[in-house]
Amino acid sequence: MNWLWHSLYQSAAMFWETLWALVLGFSLSAFLRVFFRKEQITKQFGRSGLRPVALATFLGAVSSSCSYAAASTAKTAFKKGAALVPTLAFMFASTNLVLELGLVLWLLLGWTFVLAEVAGAFFLIVVMWLLVKLTLPEGLVETARAHIDEDENSCCSHSHGQEMESEEEPFGKKIRCRENWARAADVFFMEAGMLWKEIAAGFLIAGFLMTLVPDNWWKNLFIAHGSGPLRLVENAVVGPLIAVASFVCSIGNIPLAGLLWSGGISFGGVISFIYADLIIIPLILIYRKYYGAKAAFYITAIFFVSMVSAGIIVDLLFSALELIPVARPPSAIAQASFQWNYTAWLDFAALFFCGWLVMVRFKGKMHAGQ
Repeated sequence: MNWLWHSLYQSAAMFWETLWALVLGFSLSAFLRVFFRKEQITKQFGRSGLRPVALATFLGAVSSSCSYAAASTAKTAFKKGAALVPTLAFMFASTNLVLELGLVLWLLLGWTFVLAEVAGAFFLIVVMWLLVKLTLPEGLVETARAHIDEDENSCCSHSHGQEMESEEEPFGKKIRCRENWARAADVFFMEAGMLWKEIAAGFLIAGFLMTLVPDNWWKNLFIAHGSGPLRLVENAVVGPLIAVASFVCSIGNIPLAGLLWSGGISFGGVISFIYADLIIIPLILIYRKYYGAKAAFYITAIFFVSMVSAGIIVDLLFSALELIPVARPPSAIAQASFQWNYTAWLDFAALFFCGWLVMVRFKGKMHAGQ
């Protein structure tokens, strides 16, 4: 049973290494969602121009980091008239340009990968925009909107109405309101509740793969040597396919990305793998439910080609700038351990902050008479 204990220990140690970053990211995300006024921005998503796409990308970056929540929010905006490109840009930015993902990526892989992930995101959106402009079938948008259920349950409608009403308040008034801080605590725990399965699965899968899978197996999964065009393209294609098979999305795929990097996949392959959290099988089934089979296949194909293209472009660009790390140390999850250092103090501070949020949330519900 040593392999089981070792796998669980490495997974738990890696989670401990990143706990403070997750709490910080979720906290800032909750603050922005409650206190940031976004209703006027979402009204600008009706066209596929530069300004709507840029606004959709920015709004996505300051909102949810959960792939499933991003898909749900994008569906609502699309049903209300948002164009396809801003909708997809919002969904992508919601999972790949959020702060918590960048923090965890920095901790596990380094600043170079964070820079590549951000730069590649803009390349991906441009490629996606061009693909949609060139290939969008006539009538697909109208068919997809017709497929979306017109009725929403009263609970969601009531909650949405409350959020929009609060967002119309001035920022100075909102930040002094105790109920808004209680709402921020609610959003924090809602985001963590939606993502905890993906995060746990990501660390557990990475821990077990590190313990059970020999290093040579990774080298057989993709072309691990050379720098020719074949390896560049093949690794960028294999990266998203591994993500689809892993079923792990959002922040949960970062530990797996570190494992792939130490196993020999190319720089661009890591980036395309990270991007592919939006085309895992459960999400493809959700797209089919929301938009219909034809639109779901089209959205998945657009995402896949855009992710592969962005991985290739980033690899070429960073290679030309000589920014690709030469060393391939063992994955961060293999080096993780429980130590009494600055990380421990940051984690204890994060846990104390979570306790304060629980108290704020409880007082808010008591004040509301719930």
